[in-house]
Amino acid sequence: MAAQKINEALEHIAKADKYLKTGFLKWKPDYDSAATEYGKAAVAFKNAKQYDQAKEACLREAEAHENNKALFHAAKAYEQAGMMLKEMQKLPEAVQLIEKASMMYLENGTPDTAAIALERGGKLDEAALSLQKEKSIYKEIENYPTCYKKTIAQVLVHLHRNDFVAAERCVRESYSIPGFNGSEDCAALEQLLEGYDQQDQDQVTDVCNSPLFKYMDNDYAKLGLTLTVPGGGTKKKSPNAPQDKGKGTPTVGTHADEDDDEYSGGLC
Repeated sequence: MAAQKINEALEHIAKADKYLKTGFLKWKPDYDSAATEYGKAAVAFKNAKQYDQAKEACLREAEAHENNKALFHAAKAYEQAGMMLKEMQKLPEAVQLIEKASMMYLENGTPDTAAIALERGGKLDEAALSLQKEKSIYKEIENYPTCYKKTIAQVLVHLHRNDFVAAERCVRESYSIPGFNGSEDCAALEQLLEGYDQQDQDQVTDVCNSPLFKYMDNDYAKLGLTLTVPGGGTKKKSPNAPQDKGKGTPTVGTHADEDDDEYSGGLC
């Protein structure tokens, strides 16, 4: 199967090269047709798990689209080349190409696609940087509510990396975004940081189970649902929690202790 796909890819490469050739009766290369063939070659190489060759085909497709002034399609091809590098665990090179694609999407006037490209390229450590760039794009086009959501995602990533300082700084810097201070997103994040800082797993869990967090993109919703505070996720009794005046102080073996045992090893 792999050999068949590789042969299929090589046939597409040969066709593409032929479209680019010029001669006495053909003065201008057919960049559009060449790009199509390179794209088909990239797919065939990818199906054969020949990611390096798929990347090269994507780069040639991108070049052909650029020569044809098809900026959006060129960006898409660069993004695909970046994803092939990601498959090969060549993350720095992958990030470079995905960022290049993002800039081309912006130049083409499609900032939403630019943000999506960055998000596809990001994983935890890389995600923090990608999310910041996405947020900058949305801020530039004055889509402030989406900036708030990206801030929540950033904070979840930082806390999963046990970097409370970065998470707190992220919220503090977001106060400069119009409308953020005083929004429900801001209030929820302040509660989350307070709970995390106080090692109050109850508060952290309550915030992360709120609709604001649960209905985010699936990956970030999962980050919220699996977030534990330092110290093994020990729960603390909230001083504002309602008391049952008729029962007095709980004794060993009560439901409160059972809850402590349930989370003593963390949520994961």
